[in-house]
Amino acid sequence: MNARTRRDLLAAVGAASTAGLAGCAGVLLPGGDDDDAAPVDRTGEETVAVAVGADGGFSFAPAAVRIDVGTTVVWEWTGAGGSHNVVDRDGAFDSGLAAAEGYAFEREFATAETYEYVCTPHQTRNMEGTIEVVDSDG
Repeated sequence: MNARTRRDLLAAVGAASTAGLAGCAGVLLPGGDDDDAAPVDRTGEETVAVAVGADGGFSFAPAAVRIDVGTTVVWEWTGAGGSHNVVDRDGAFDSGLAAAEGYAFEREFATAETYEYVCTPHQTRNMEGTIEVVDSDG
């Protein structure tokens, strides 16, 4: 490969990388600039699943969910992104670290309030979530 071809190739790779990063500007990350995004409404369901290690391994899916009092949330590990945990910021629950695909942690939510949780190894990568528990009787 001659110097001009190599230079053209490197310029093209650099431009493609920059364009790829620019395309990420509209991606919404939990805990990022779009903290006010409406939670996914799962009211009326007895059990709700949340993927751990979704979207490339470093997010929860859905990251924000609204459920009824008495609903059980089951966090299910995808096996992507290494070891993860699910830890409530106020200490209400802690799944412990796990990496294996298929590992699950569950919790029934008996009180109407909002729970904010993180994956502690990846919270600097905005791996955060919210469970909004509502009282459908009130």
